[in-house]
Amino acid sequence: MRKRVAWAMTVLVVGSALLVPPVGAMVAWQRGPQNESRALIGRVISSQDEPMAKAIVYLKNTKNLLIKTYITDADGSYRFTALAANVDYEVYAEHQGLRSDTKTLSSFDSRKQANITLKLHSK
Repeated sequence: MRKRVAWAMTVLVVGSALLVPPVGAMVAWQRGPQNESRALIGRVISSQDEPMAKAIVYLKNTKNLLIKTYITDADGSYRFTALAANVDYEVYAEHQGLRSDTKTLSSFDSRKQANITLKLHSK
């Protein structure tokens, strides 16, 4: 009798475990596959809406705090590629003592290519 009860309990526990998906699978389902990537493009402009060449754009990964930089092209454009889809990023620009507001690229933003314009003003 004890062996039957023990066997029934084992079957019940194992069966229940198979019905509940692993936590990692639930997170991936809610946020999408880990290997998806996206891009952030944009322009840095002055307070007079003129493109700012050679401005430094800072991109901060809020998950691991890694910071990438990009020096804008002659037309003020910048580009960051291969960004994780399930991470929030903060972006801002600096040029000759001026700084833009910090903007966020959210993990809930499902665009494959986001476009953020950064406008410089005094600090």
